[in-house]
Amino acid sequence: MGGVPLSGMEDGGAEVDEGGEFGKVLPLREPTFLILTALASGPAHGYGILQSVEEMSAGRVRLRAGTLYGAIARLESEGYVEFDREESEGGPPRRYYRLNDTGRRLLEAEAARQAANVDLVRARLGPASG
Repeated sequence: MGGVPLSGMEDGGAEVDEGGEFGKVLPLREPTFLILTALASGPAHGYGILQSVEEMSAGRVRLRAGTLYGAIARLESEGYVEFDREESEGGPPRRYYRLNDTGRRLLEAEAARQAANVDLVRARLGPASG
């Protein structure tokens, strides 16, 4: 797993799922999580991924094309995303990417990590008053 870390753990934060398959890359940065989530329902081209990320984040995360394609190249080189096909609909060709099995397992591990954190917070907050 070379290249820019996906986890944002450069600051020495604790590893999640220590010793597990993805212990060195979790937690994912939000843009990476959203890119993988955009591909979870099937192959998509760059512009479609940009739109999905913006929609899923309610506009909080707006990736620039260069940022997206850099992330896609990194995810592809690290074995989480694969080229699917190229199509041209009267304009320039569009490259479609898909989440592979390893990427799907990574996304599932991150979703489980986030769910465990939500459960922890809810347990600590106790029943809602109101």
